[in-house]
Amino acid sequence: MGSNLLEAPRSHVQWYGCATPVRPTGWQDAGVLHVRLISPSETTPAVVELFEGDPTAANLVVMRGTAQDGRADLLMFDLARESANSLLECLRDLGLEKSGSIAFDEQDTLLSQAADDAEKAAPGRPSDGVIWDAIEAKAHEDARLSWSFVTFLLLAVLLAGTGRYLDQLILIVGAMVVGPEFAPVSAICFGLAGRRYRLVLPALRTLMTGFAAAILVALAAWAVAYQLGAIDREQAATGELTQFIIQPDAWSLIVAMLAGVAGVLSLTAAKSAALVGVFISVTTVPAAGAIALSTAVGVWSEAGRSLLQLGINLAGMILAGTLTMLVQRTVWHHVVLPRQRQRRGVR
Repeated sequence: MGSNLLEAPRSHVQWYGCATPVRPTGWQDAGVLHVRLISPSETTPAVVELFEGDPTAANLVVMRGTAQDGRADLLMFDLARESANSLLECLRDLGLEKSGSIAFDEQDTLLSQAADDAEKAAPGRPSDGVIWDAIEAKAHEDARLSWSFVTFLLLAVLLAGTGRYLDQLILIVGAMVVGPEFAPVSAICFGLAGRRYRLVLPALRTLMTGFAAAILVALAAWAVAYQLGAIDREQAATGELTQFIIQPDAWSLIVAMLAGVAGVLSLTAAKSAALVGVFISVTTVPAAGAIALSTAVGVWSEAGRSLLQLGINLAGMILAGTLTMLVQRTVWHHVVLPRQRQRRGVR
């Protein structure tokens, strides 16, 4: 076996006697979706025609009579991420979301030359492809108030209050990362930009209820600690390193707006790692922590400035995030979608 390994080409690695290419042709790490459709038998020919006319789709499998007691077919194929929205529009025109079902799955790794060719045929980059239906589904989930949201926000507010009291920036940064507040913020942005107004009120309720509950519980905890003599009023009102929390100004709004743009782009462009940068850019959770701490020890001026800081940051993110989504949706509906539908031969 050792001699075989030495004799193998450099582009191969011997593994249990099998020569495997180190980087085979057609390797897809991302950018290709796996589509699963349940289609009524009479609609299947139209779906197949869509597939055959689309160079960004590959590896079609049709299993006839396997769904809905033999009255519908199961279709599966791979699709370039950039084409997902235009395909959804065409499938909706066929009424497939009502008479059958449509499912998209992200592919982490796919070995297929046909899928590689389909991705190359799609315009743009996979990470730039926005799947609006997926964004809407996530917005519906993020708009709902849950115990996990309130719990994480409470932990973040307690961490932020501790960071303010001890004047420790590392605790403030940790609190920013733990805070989940951008989820309902993004749902509000989507609801406003996409005219899905039924999303805005529950998302706003989730955001306000979450912050109110977290601040009240943290305030109670700090008040008990203050009455027991565990914390000092003067120390709670001082801290050179964390003084920015109680100093709202024009830069607070600018940073919040930049964070709102970055946050929305990270969601729509499937760049979730960028959200961490958003979390540690805005002063929402630190302001909430300062409100609870300052109120508990009776430093009302700092509590008021912290409340203003919280409002500025939330308003800035919502404003910039909504405008960013409006621009993306406008470009999509008036530029990208018409071109893709024209390529498919759909009016």
